[in-house]
Amino acid sequence: MTASNHNRHRGGAALWQVFRLILRDQSTALIRGAALSLVVLIAGIALLGLSGWFITAAAAAGLAGMGAVFDVFRPSAMVRFLALGRTAARYGERLLTHDATLKALTTIRVRLLATTVTAPHDLLVRLRGPQALNRLMADVDALDGVPLRLILPLAAGIAAQLITFAALWWLVDLSVALWIATGFLGAAAIVLARAARAAARSSGEEEAAAQAFRSQLIDLIRARDDLAAYGQLTRQGETVLATDAERHRRRADLDRIERRAGFALSLTGTVVAAGALAIGMMLARNGMITPALAAIGFFASLALMETIAPLRRAMADLGRMGVAAQRVAASLNTVALAPKDGLSGQTAELQIRDLSFRRDGALLPILDKVSLAISAGESVAITGPSGSGKSTLLLLTARLLAPEAGQITIGCLPLADWDESRLRAVVTLVPQRSALMAGTVGDALRLGCPDASDAALWEVLEAVSLTLVIRSKGGLECRLGPQGAGLSGGEARRLVLARSLLRRPGLLLMDEPTEGLDEKTALAVLAGIRAYLPAASILTASHRPAEIGWADRVIQLDQCRAMGPAGPKKLQPSK
Repeated sequence: MTASNHNRHRGGAALWQVFRLILRDQSTALIRGAALSLVVLIAGIALLGLSGWFITAAAAAGLAGMGAVFDVFRPSAMVRFLALGRTAARYGERLLTHDATLKALTTIRVRLLATTVTAPHDLLVRLRGPQALNRLMADVDALDGVPLRLILPLAAGIAAQLITFAALWWLVDLSVALWIATGFLGAAAIVLARAARAAARSSGEEEAAAQAFRSQLIDLIRARDDLAAYGQLTRQGETVLATDAERHRRRADLDRIERRAGFALSLTGTVVAAGALAIGMMLARNGMITPALAAIGFFASLALMETIAPLRRAMADLGRMGVAAQRVAASLNTVALAPKDGLSGQTAELQIRDLSFRRDGALLPILDKVSLAISAGESVAITGPSGSGKSTLLLLTARLLAPEAGQITIGCLPLADWDESRLRAVVTLVPQRSALMAGTVGDALRLGCPDASDAALWEVLEAVSLTLVIRSKGGLECRLGPQGAGLSGGEARRLVLARSLLRRPGLLLMDEPTEGLDEKTALAVLAGIRAYLPAASILTASHRPAEIGWADRVIQLDQCRAMGPAGPKKLQPSK
């Protein structure tokens, strides 16, 4: 199997997997929509076939002098019924299928986000938020064509062709039915397959260019001040425009392929209709059928164009949908850490025994048989040179990394046995770099506790010595830009601390919490943290004298190997 065939096979499997997810989520609405889609096609075929029969039969009756006795009322009533019924069915089909698809794609987005946030920490730290979100949204948006333009129209079209084949065999003749069915199914399959193969590369490249354009435009807008300061704004703008031009070129290629496929399908319909008319006229001339029945085959073949014409758009976008489906399916197949239900601890005391961890492919471990213990209400500072594993130890304790060996116990339960939601309610990690989104100060704080009152927000701001700063900027309604723009680095750091304190965790993990603060402010913030969480166990990765002096106990990381859970003695007096 060649690489291109292998990719097409993987893309087809991924498309089918995504459709199964959509069908599972919205099965009732999609099945009803598919049934209405088939009704629309059958009604259109019946309408045109009946109209052709009606006109031809009425003309024949008039020529034969039987116009006065020819029944025009029932056929005309049936024509009106089919026309109105087709319109109503089309409205219901659009309403059901589009609504079901949008709801199913919403579910897929939520699942993708849930999978992303529960991915291993090593993967998360390599993600760039805007690019990851842009790709996720673009991939899911590309999948709306799977049910709406591919699976449902294809299934309804094939079903309509088969039903029409049976009806023409019964009403007209087998030769007419065979000519129409083989002509449409055979020729359409060839045309659509060639269109899909021709558009596969351009479709994928057009989607990649579209995503690159969006990412570059977002980066340009966010960094416009810096780019202007360094004289690179015009150059970056030209790069964005060049990417947009490439996107339009690929889109033009796809439009050209789609138009060619449309022309080929139109030519197919013309040839099939002409052949059906010729066969019908020959049968009528031989007296095997009436001219009115011959007209049914001709007009039905014209109506059958509706079963294949919409598929040319799906074939043009098939490469884009296939690539998006592969990425989405791969993400949804990622096995996240499965929490165990019904388990909870009694306290937030921490015990670490013989903990070891190494990166994938690394020869030496970052942590080797580390042991320590923290009691409830105790503050412990972990120190050591850069790269000694302080941050890694915090990530392991927060269950964002999995240890190679050893055990971590919080309360009376091993860390692996904690329910995920319960664990996040008890353990809070404040990493070195935390995100602040655009919005008000109140919005930023309520991410940690959505139901917190204004009084509670001011209380936690006081704990981190931010009250005066926030009041001077307009209070809780002060608006911040992306990444906390509007606050200094130290102020943004304290706002992140305040958000974490609002959760009132039993175990608080902080990675260099007073970075960017002067010593006086750092001591005030640390004292406020302990006053706000008097019973919490606190473990900090520290290098500043203020953090080390504040701790009840200080542990040199390279000295807590193979020493038992209590770890080494305190290295210096507490405050």
